Amino acid sequence: MSLRKALGSPIEWFSDESASDSRLLLTVSSPAGAKSLLLTARGIYDVDPGRYVQAPKERVVKRVHPVIRAVTIVGTTVGWVATAAVVSFAVLAVSHVISPRVVLTGSMVPTINPGDLEITVSTSHRTPHVGDIVVYTGRRFDGTKVADFSHRIISGDAVNGFVVKGDANPSPDTQHPTLKDIQGVVVYVIPFVGKLLNPQIFLLLLLAGFGGWLIVDSFRDPE
Repeated sequence: MSLRKALGSPIEWFSDESASDSRLLLTVSSPAGAKSLLLTARGIYDVDPGRYVQAPKERVVKRVHPVIRAVTIVGTTVGWVATAAVVSFAVLAVSHVISPRVVLTGSMVPTINPGDLEITVSTSHRTPHVGDIVVYTGRRFDGTKVADFSHRIISGDAVNGFVVKGDANPSPDTQHPTLKDIQGVVVYVIPFVGKLLNPQIFLLLLLAGFGGWLIVDSFRDPE
């Protein structure tokens, strides 16, 4: 085997018969891995460098399986994106720009189902209009609060009051909420998330996440 053929470079090795015991270990490394050749007077041999010399940790190039590398890249990317989304959501929620709410009733089926998580934007950042789904505070005739409802505006205005109705309800609501009664406009609905927000399922998800982390960690090379 010639050095030119082994390394693909115009390097020649000239042996000296008078120094038959001379040896040279040549290692070439790249992100794809490392290749080592033992050069002697008798010839050139492809060898494992670990049998002759121990390289410092910072010079060792570890080979990573393509599947593991792809999983690591995807996992890292998803993790950063999820972290950014959670941080952004938390900042907007603390500043009262948006607000999450789990739907408990079926008055807006099939648009919004029980267990869905709806995200609302406050009326100071978005003015409600006919056709919007809004969360408003339902009140009795004496003004006391009953509950919060997510219904669609079908007519009316912010001054005289909106006429609201659940998509699944046969008739409009008796109350005509004004702008002061409306907490926010629904801008996004995440299906089923509300059903996961209970202690049992949360614990299962936590255990599943921990188990997944252990599996991924087992594929990592030891330091």
